[in-house]
Parts: sequence; C-alpha cells; structure tokens
Amino acid sequence: YLDYVVKLLKDNPAFDIEIASHCDSRGSHPFNDELSQKRAKAVVDYVVKKGISRERLFSKGYGKRKLLNKCVQGVECSEEEHQINRRTEFKVIK
Repeated sequence: YLDYVVKLLKDNPAFDIEIASHCDSRGSHPFNDELSQKRAKAVVDYVVKKGISRERLFSKGYGKRKLLNKCVQGVECSEEEHQINRRTEFKVIK
C-alpha cells in the first residue's frame, strides 16, 4: 500500500499529502499520541527513502481522538474492532 502512495506522489509531483496515524482507545492519551506520531513518522521516513521530498509530507499523530467505532476506553470490544481504529490515512492537501 505504501508503494502505491509513493507511485501516486511520483506521478503527481504537485501533490502534497497529510499522513494521519491513529491508535485504538487502550492506553493513555500521552502514550497514544506518541505512538501514533511515531507511526506517522515511520511512514514519512519510508516514503522519503523511496525518493519523495520530505517537504511534500505532513504527518500528524491523532492518538485515540478519532475513533471509527464504539470502542472507547472502558467499552468491551473484540481485537478486530480495536484494529479498525489502528490505521494510517492519507489525504491530498495540495
């Protein structure tokens, strides 16, 4: 999937993207903020290694602030339900 993002950026040199990483609801806000920021940075590092300028990439770790389902802290959820919230999203911003 990341190689598709690299190809998209190589084919569209005017595009800049936001890389937004998210965590599930388990753990504290500070822990999840740091974890999601590290995930976003790892994506940036990979894309840069593949030849894309770092200036075209904007990363943000959202922690557990943008959950996609009911799995807030304290709600019983399956591992599969938690997995839905652990994700990295890409958005063309320019």
